[in-house]
Amino acid sequence: MNATRKLIIAIDGPAGSGKSTIAARLARKLGYINLESGAMYRALALKAMEQNVPLDDAEAVRQLAERTTIMLEPQGDGNRVLLDGRDVSQRIRQPDVTTAASRVSAHPPVRRVLVARQRELGADGGVVMEGRDIGTAVFPHANVKIFLDADPEVRAERRVLQNGDSSADERQRVQAEIAARDQRDRTRVASPLVAASDAVILDTTHKSIDEVVAEVEDIVKRKLNRGA
Repeated sequence: MNATRKLIIAIDGPAGSGKSTIAARLARKLGYINLESGAMYRALALKAMEQNVPLDDAEAVRQLAERTTIMLEPQGDGNRVLLDGRDVSQRIRQPDVTTAASRVSAHPPVRRVLVARQRELGADGGVVMEGRDIGTAVFPHANVKIFLDADPEVRAERRVLQNGDSSADERQRVQAEIAARDQRDRTRVASPLVAASDAVILDTTHKSIDEVVAEVEDIVKRKLNRGA
C-alpha cells in the first residue's frame, strides 16, 4: 500500500448513520485529519444563538460566519471544537444546537463561507471529511466517497443511546427530530443530502462500528493500491 500518498476521503450520510464515529476512527487508523463539517455548522449556530442573531436571516448569519473562527483539534475519540478560542465540544452536541445547526446550514450564503474554509483545510489531502454534501459539493473530486445510511428507527435509537436517555418521551422526540432533519436535508435548495453518483453506499443498519470501519478501510486500501 502506498502509505505516503494522501487521499481526500468524503463520508456523507443522514443523521445517526454513524458517519462522525466512522470518520473519527478511520482518520485515527490512517493517521489522517478528521474534518467534521457538522461541528463547524453547529459552532456557528451556537454563536448565533448566543448573540441573538436570527437563525433564518441568511445574510446576518453569513456576516457572523465571516467574523467567526472555528478550529478542530483532533483528539482520541473525535475533535475538540474551538469557537473563537473557546472549547464548545460538548455544548454543540445538545439538542437545541443540533436543531439550530440544521436551520443555519440550509442557507446558501452561509454554506459558501464554510465550504470555502473546509476546502482550504482539506486541500493537501490526508483528510477524512464527513458531512452531508462532502462528496457532492465540498470535494466533488474526492479520491474516495462513502455514503452511509441506515433505517430511520435504527438511526434514532443510536441517538437515544448517545444522549443517555432511553425514556419513551425521549425516543419519540428523537424520532421526530430525525424525521424532520431528514426532510430538511434532502429537500433544501443548497446542496441537498444525496449520494454522489460515484460514492460507495453502505447500509449500516445491521452492522457494528468495527464492521463498517473495516469495510471503509478496505475500500481506501484498494484505492491506494490501484494508485488511482
